[in-house]
Amino acid sequence: MNIRKQSLVTAIIGLAVMITAGCSSQTTPKEASNEVNVYSARHYNTDNALYENFTKQTGIKVNRIEGDADQLIERIKSEGTNSPADVLITVDAGRLWRAEKAGIFQPVSSSVLEAKVPENLRDPEDLWFGLSERARVIAYNKQRVKPSELSTYEALAEPKWRKRVCVRSSNNVYNQSLVASMIETDGVQATEKWAKSLVSNLAREPEGGDVEQIKALVAGECDVAIVNHYYWARLATSKTPEEQEIAKQTGLFFPNQTGRGTHINISGAGVVKSAPNQSNAVKFLEYLVSPEAQKIIVQGNNEYPVISEASLSPVVTKLGQFKSDSVNVSTYGENNPEAVELMDRVGWK
Repeated sequence: MNIRKQSLVTAIIGLAVMITAGCSSQTTPKEASNEVNVYSARHYNTDNALYENFTKQTGIKVNRIEGDADQLIERIKSEGTNSPADVLITVDAGRLWRAEKAGIFQPVSSSVLEAKVPENLRDPEDLWFGLSERARVIAYNKQRVKPSELSTYEALAEPKWRKRVCVRSSNNVYNQSLVASMIETDGVQATEKWAKSLVSNLAREPEGGDVEQIKALVAGECDVAIVNHYYWARLATSKTPEEQEIAKQTGLFFPNQTGRGTHINISGAGVVKSAPNQSNAVKFLEYLVSPEAQKIIVQGNNEYPVISEASLSPVVTKLGQFKSDSVNVSTYGENNPEAVELMDRVGWK
C-alpha cells in the first residue's frame, strides 16, 4: 500500500508540474518580449529617428521590415494568422484601402487617435489612420506660365493647355486617387469628360515619376505638370546645384482654392488583425501622432502633418497656407476600380 501511495503522490506531483508549466506558457503574453513589428512602405532615412525615440520613451523595441506596399500586403496575406506583423505603414489612401479589403487590419479603439487624426483622414471604421498629408498640385515653368493663368485641375482640360501638360502614368496610385476623389465630388460622367480632354492636352505620353514631370518643365517638354508637392521640395533642398536650379525655374500652384480645395492624400498605418503585440502596436500608432513624431515625419519628407501642433520644414513653410479638400480619403479606395476603368476608357496610358 505504501509503495502504491508513494507512486500515486509522485504521479500527482508530476501532473501538477506539467499543468503549471502548460498554464505558464499559455498565459505568458506575447508582448512580454516588449517589441513591435512594423512592416513599412515608407523609405525615408529620417524615419529611423521615429523608431529610436519610441524605444527611448517606452522601452519597446521596434523591428522593421521595409518593402513595396503591394509586396508587404501580399506578404502579410501569405503569412496569415502566423504573421509577425503588428503594424503596416504605407503611402496613399488607395493602398490602405487595398490592405483593408484584403482583411489585414483590425479596428482600433483609441481616444488619442480619434482626437488627433481628423475624421476625413482616417477610415470610418478606424481600421487605419493618416500620419501625414501630401498635396497634389500643379507645377509650372515660371518663364512660360503665370500663376494668374492657373485655377483648377478641371481647367487643365481647357483648349489653352493643348499639348502643354505633363503627368505620370495612370498606373500610378497618386493619379488614381486624384481621379477617384473627382468621381466622389463631380461624378463619373463629369470626371470622364475632364480626363478625356486632359489626355488630349498632354504634351507627351506619360513617363517617369513626379520628379521627371518637373524636370520636363525646364527641358521645355511641357508647361504645367501634376505632381505631389514634396517632390518639388526635394529638388529645392537638394545638394545638387542642377536640381536646385530646376526648382528655381519652376513654381507650385495649389488648385481649386475657391471651391473644394486642393486634393490631399496621406501616408497612414493600421494594426494588423493577427498582431502578436497588439497593445504595443496601438501605443506605436499613438506615438506617431504626437507633436515630436509628427515633426520628424513631415520634416523628413517635406510633408504636411495631420495635427496642427507640428511644425513644417522651412521649404514647405514658404509655400504658404492653402485650402485642402475635406472629402474623406477612404473614398479614394472605394472609387479606385471605377477610376482605373475610366482612365483606361479615355486612353490615359
